[in-house]
Amino acid sequence: MDTRNRQKLVRKVSPVAPVGMAMPSWPQRVSFCVPGMVPDSNGECVSALCAARAHPLADQRQNTRMADYERRVLARFDDIVPTLKRISARQHEADFETQAQQIARERLGFALDETVLADAWVSALDMRKLYGASVLHTFLDLAREAGAQQDGNAEAAAMTRFFIECGFHEVDVSACADGRLKGLLQYILRLPQQAVRRHKSYAGTLFDIEQNVKQWTETELRRFREGVPTLPESGTRYLKIAVYHFSSSDPTHEGCAAHGSDDHRAAQAALDRLVAFGTAIENGFCCGASIATLLIGLDTDNDAIRVHVPDAQGGMSLECVIDNITLYQATAECAAPEALRQLGSVVDETARRYGRSAPETGMRRLIERLLANNLAQIDYVCTHHQGRYADIGHAERFISIGDGFEEVHLRNLAYFGHMYTVEEGAADMDVGINIFSRLNVARGLPIPVAIHYRYDSQVPGSRERTVARCRRVKAAIEARYPDLMRDGWLVFGMSAQAKQPGSDLETVADNDINAHGH
Repeated sequence: MDTRNRQKLVRKVSPVAPVGMAMPSWPQRVSFCVPGMVPDSNGECVSALCAARAHPLADQRQNTRMADYERRVLARFDDIVPTLKRISARQHEADFETQAQQIARERLGFALDETVLADAWVSALDMRKLYGASVLHTFLDLAREAGAQQDGNAEAAAMTRFFIECGFHEVDVSACADGRLKGLLQYILRLPQQAVRRHKSYAGTLFDIEQNVKQWTETELRRFREGVPTLPESGTRYLKIAVYHFSSSDPTHEGCAAHGSDDHRAAQAALDRLVAFGTAIENGFCCGASIATLLIGLDTDNDAIRVHVPDAQGGMSLECVIDNITLYQATAECAAPEALRQLGSVVDETARRYGRSAPETGMRRLIERLLANNLAQIDYVCTHHQGRYADIGHAERFISIGDGFEEVHLRNLAYFGHMYTVEEGAADMDVGINIFSRLNVARGLPIPVAIHYRYDSQVPGSRERTVARCRRVKAAIEARYPDLMRDGWLVFGMSAQAKQPGSDLETVADNDINAHGH
């Protein structure tokens, strides 16, 4: 799109919503070639929200690297179906098994299950099993490659220092299990993985309050026993961030499935959990124990965030919110110093607009950093996705159950359900199965399920118990969805990994006593 035509799309607006609104005005649909898009001079559709040029605060080299990684990862998955179709067409040839393995190694980078190929002459080739296994194998390979290449210690250390300077010794992020939030840390918020030690996903952002109290207790005990990462008298606090999501293009269908695509319900539910968590800490522990909380909304169509600004006492409302897409529009055509000036005043300006006290200095600094980081992500989506993702809805490749894979975080890669037992995570699992029944089963494809748990290598027997948990959760999922199991719609892969960074990823077999490296 040429600069002159793109400039016509930019309008200077305040990043603060009008006073007196009961809820922030979610972005409205406009006339377009598709929802929220306009034709450029070449007839291609781009978002009307995109600026005429790169945002002055965005690191274009970083965005280019991230776009290249995204393309390479998605290409690995996109190759699976064409490769299996090619293999399927040869299943009745005399040297089928040899040909199939050669094609798989050349196109996918790994060999297929020999037993499935060997049985093809007796009955039809089990394409469901091959597809599910190929998806899981591809992801495990990506996780291993990413783990071997990780070298972000300096960046993580710098971010950890920044958190502490802001007054937060621990940052704990809970988001919705929806796969469109899978790239939340690395892409949307641009936070180093190692700097955010606690990050788990739950359907509807309905994180487990009791489990979070336990995690807070562990963190505070370490501070009192070891002085890590800060001393008890330092005055820093534990920060809990909850992230809900919505869709600006199709708010009644592509919002949070756990809340019936009701944006207000999703935001209120996340806020209620934060309040309940803070109350639990204050009621359960003496000496003025408290935490800091922050509520963030995410438009999954374009990765723009909304930050609900806390007041001086930490209280939040759904009304007092900064819409980062409008901040992006207001600063996109500015010189960098002016963009930084607007960014530096937006938090206090928002508080004043709503007649609320400004947040404490550390919280203000953190919010400004998150907004700045997200401006780069909005610019990323504008540059590499025409300002709005083509897959505004679900397009996940598999369901990830357990502790998740920290090495690979990419939008719509996986639906994530954190659980120790299927009973406690039944709601998350049911939502995931419902999503994949539409994504995969309706098209004749199975549902790949990756079960992954981490163990503490310093605790005797931890690895063995983790392997047993993998098998127990798999058996419970099979029992919960007997119809899907009977017809071959569920394909599982299990793995375990030590908690220490850079630990090997170990596959877990159904009936092998020990997990084994791959």
